[in-house]
Amino acid sequence: MEQVKCECGHVNPHGTVLCESCGKPLEDDQNKQLIDMRYEGSARRSQTYNKTFIDRIWNFFSSVKVGVWLIVITLVVSALGTIYPQVMYIPPTVSPSDYYKQEYGFTGQLYYQLGFHNLYGSWWYMILIASIGISLVICSLDRVVPLYRALKKQGVTRHERFLRRQRLFSTTSVDNYEDTLRIIKTNLMKKRYSVREENGNILAEKGRFSRWGPYVNHIGLIIFLGGAMLRFVPGMYIDEVMWVREGETISIPGTEGKYFLKNESFVMEVYEEGKEKEVFDDAIERAGNGMVVKNYQTTVTLYEKSPDAIPGEEAELKKIKDHEIKVNVPLKHDYYALYQVDYKLNELSTMSFMLLDKNKEEAHGTIKIDLRDPKLMYELDTGYSVEIISYFPDFYFDSEGAPTTKSKIPNNPAFVFKMFTPDKPNGEISFVAIQQNIEPYGDNQYKMAFAGIETKDVSALTVRRDFTLWLLGLGGTVFMIGVIQGMYWQHRRVWIQQVNGEMLIAGHTNKNWFGLKNEITSIIKDTHLTPPIDQVQEEQIDHNYQKVT
Repeated sequence: MEQVKCECGHVNPHGTVLCESCGKPLEDDQNKQLIDMRYEGSARRSQTYNKTFIDRIWNFFSSVKVGVWLIVITLVVSALGTIYPQVMYIPPTVSPSDYYKQEYGFTGQLYYQLGFHNLYGSWWYMILIASIGISLVICSLDRVVPLYRALKKQGVTRHERFLRRQRLFSTTSVDNYEDTLRIIKTNLMKKRYSVREENGNILAEKGRFSRWGPYVNHIGLIIFLGGAMLRFVPGMYIDEVMWVREGETISIPGTEGKYFLKNESFVMEVYEEGKEKEVFDDAIERAGNGMVVKNYQTTVTLYEKSPDAIPGEEAELKKIKDHEIKVNVPLKHDYYALYQVDYKLNELSTMSFMLLDKNKEEAHGTIKIDLRDPKLMYELDTGYSVEIISYFPDFYFDSEGAPTTKSKIPNNPAFVFKMFTPDKPNGEISFVAIQQNIEPYGDNQYKMAFAGIETKDVSALTVRRDFTLWLLGLGGTVFMIGVIQGMYWQHRRVWIQQVNGEMLIAGHTNKNWFGLKNEITSIIKDTHLTPPIDQVQEEQIDHNYQKVT
């Protein structure tokens, strides 16, 4: 790219606004009153290069407008993801496509088809988050690198036009320049300025580190976004719910079959009216149902699968420990934590039926069906057997009148039995549900009569493991450091030069101009110099005066 040579002899990169050596404005706009000091007038890559495809990508993501729009789009999409529950919060035994359609109608079906049901784990949401991270990185590099270079090599002696076009400026004719300069230098040091002197000119500076506050914010956000994206890397973050019944041993989700959990028992304790302290009696009365829960507790045993187990064979489990999981008292092991989050009392576990001759009222055996894992065939007395043709754990009739199931949970079990007997070798078919016994092919000689049930309590445990938490905490900490760094300090600079018998004073800060103006006034209080004026305020006063007149 074409370079720009200043009258001082320094060659500046294309796109530079202020000479890197003397600070002279390289623009020909003589009517412009104040200098634009953003990034010290240095050339930014996004404003300099636009040749290759990579340059265009860099320029696109370096735009602050693009970054803001990406954040706005992500916020809007995130809000849409909260209209209906995410797929992780719906019943695990229900098909998502059926659930959203049945619960929320057409809008729920559209919500599912557009992918909002699993928004925060979708690939396009990850692209949005990654785009914000890329925008932050490129925006920061595009600005912080030239700013750092400009501040690091800024000269003490600056061009007169650079000084006169600063927002805070004053000029005073002086005779005893050396004595005045010595007094100012002493006062600057008292104010904790870093003072550099060159050929009788002074550059005083303090608080430069505050200029990096926004970029420290960006670093914190990038770390935070990186931690959020790592949650979707397998093994880095687990948050799943497991339902385990009393006496049942199942593999813990997310452990790749390494750990197993057995539910020894579930206990729900309640406060009893008249047997507790007065405060609990009041709570029981307010509850309205005469019951206030004191404790939910699942007593469990944690097992670890033997590492020598052969695939396909029943795993040998090694007991690790027993634990009582209560609300806010999780079971923790190997970075995993299991929390008590829900329960279900008296879930149907088994149902028993008798094969009964309706005419003779004679029973020919009883079958006991495990509702979680029913067998297909049950042998009874000699020559008698029962086959389960269909099983509906959560039975209901659909819109066409056909039996179907809402879920795999045995909330309302129903069966289609085929009963084989010596006198009915081809079998008889019967549909049996709770308080229903339908014979679709006419009257049967035999029927399946209800003989009893068994129930079990079920515990819902949340399994959590989070290897990204420290990264999210680090990102938040770095972000707050940047906020404090940029909020409570200011980068202040004061230039003092002698030009043609006059002492020029110019000041610049990234914020709090009133404070800098008062500070410069206090620095020159022991001299006869004119305090600097705020040229922005002067322009506003002149403009208002002209409007009035």
